[in-house]
Amino acid sequence: MYDPTQLRTFLAVAQTLNFTQAARRLGLRQSTVSQHVRRLEDAVGRPLFARDTHSVELTEDGEAMLGFARRILEAHEQATAFFTGTRVRGRLRFGASEDFVLTRLPEILEGFRSDHPEVDLELTVELSGILHERLAAGKLDLVLAKRRAEDPRGALVWRDDLVWIGAERLRLDADRPVPLIVYPPPGITRARAVEALERQGRDWRIVCTSGSLNGLIAAARAGLGVMAHSRRLVPPGLIRLPERAGLPELGKVDFVLVHGRGRPGTREAADALAAAVLAGGERLRRHGG
Repeated sequence: MYDPTQLRTFLAVAQTLNFTQAARRLGLRQSTVSQHVRRLEDAVGRPLFARDTHSVELTEDGEAMLGFARRILEAHEQATAFFTGTRVRGRLRFGASEDFVLTRLPEILEGFRSDHPEVDLELTVELSGILHERLAAGKLDLVLAKRRAEDPRGALVWRDDLVWIGAERLRLDADRPVPLIVYPPPGITRARAVEALERQGRDWRIVCTSGSLNGLIAAARAGLGVMAHSRRLVPPGLIRLPERAGLPELGKVDFVLVHGRGRPGTREAADALAAAVLAGGERLRRHGG
């Protein structure tokens, strides 16, 4: 009843909430993406997106279709692999930032291992900046991480607001430097936080540095200071600081998948894992359920 091609297009639009970005990701024309979505909506008999000239949002039926689409495509891919006799195999070096590993990435990796048992998956958890450096050095095959604003590489998994977070009881004194909780260089959120404060002319001081997200969260929960973080991945026990805190806007942050140069025999496995992550992008966004 539902065309797999149309379902893949639907998932790309649902993850980017942008027809142009979905078209770029899929290598299609925007008119083709719109046609796929329209035909799927005709098959369903209900609108899946509420869209106008400024925004695209999932309807309630669209939210429901997310789960169905993923399961249909997973079953379709499993059936195709079974009857064509293809087996993805090889050693795949995958890097992911800790933000994802502490949320829903393990579910996606578990599903990937079940579907592709002959792939030897080697996971590296690091800062986004370090993961990009290791990818460029040929030490990783695929990376899921934040992207620097000036870096055009990578398939967009989703775009989110970068916000200031801290303990609910935390109070900032406008006459004192902003206490920062940060990753060490080359942390992307660290650089963004410092740049935003300096543009505002606000003094700052680093009160905690940790290469571990758990370490940063512990410091923030203790009320030591503030940290820049993805709005949709705010950890339990912390809140987004209100505008009255007077902190500058941090802008958007892109979470992307980037392929390495491709060692012999790894591209097929990397493509399969990338497809699983992109299909599960909505689960990654829904931190903690």
